[in-house]
Amino acid sequence: MLFACATLVGVAHAFDPGSMSPSEAFRTGYAAYKKGDTSQAIDALNYAASKGHAGALWKLGQMYATGDGVTKDDSKALKMFSQVADDYADGNPHGPDAPFVADAFVALGTYYQRGIPGSVEADVDRARRYYLYAASYFGDSEAQYQLACMYLNGTGGDKSPRQAARWYKLAAEKGHAGAQAQLGMLLFQGVGVARNPIKGLMWLSIARLTGRGDPTIQSKHEEAFSAADETERRTALALAEDWMAHKDQNQSADAQ
Repeated sequence: MLFACATLVGVAHAFDPGSMSPSEAFRTGYAAYKKGDTSQAIDALNYAASKGHAGALWKLGQMYATGDGVTKDDSKALKMFSQVADDYADGNPHGPDAPFVADAFVALGTYYQRGIPGSVEADVDRARRYYLYAASYFGDSEAQYQLACMYLNGTGGDKSPRQAARWYKLAAEKGHAGAQAQLGMLLFQGVGVARNPIKGLMWLSIARLTGRGDPTIQSKHEEAFSAADETERRTALALAEDWMAHKDQNQSADAQ
């Protein structure tokens, strides 16, 4: 689909894989990373990645994308995320590799949305396709949020506030604070959906609780709160508290 992965960085010196499986090497590398042993981590992750391990490729991509323990290199990160997308796009959307693959698609969407100076030109159409795939096939909340933003602004394709509201809602229900705030504003203002100030303020209240300290979310909430009447405020707050309580109960049940 995109790029073949280039030769992976580093020459093994402290890490001896022996008869280790790619999964064992990934666990070894991740454990070394958590302990701050970057050299051991990269060697083990490189070995697992050379065998096509999705998690190892993803982790190395993340490290290069952020400069975490290595020299920041967006081109290398892009190649690793691309291999994950190429090799695992049709994998089990609920399997153990799914979070790595979904995040790789989101990372690719982000790279193509903004481009890489001197290396990759921005391609918003392509970015939208990556977000759409991760949003629909893997149900990834960040991809759903980013796709909704593109629909809302008409970036990379048709402008559709209605579709934006749909994707924001899917991400909001998964606990994505940004999507909760955006959905709340659309409902409060009646953009793309029938105006519902109570539901709008409810989602904005949930977003403020979920994304504590986020100044953008706080500003959106205060704007709607000041425009609502007292009955709308009380009702919305009660609904938000009820939603949060049910979310906490569901999380507790899932953990048991």
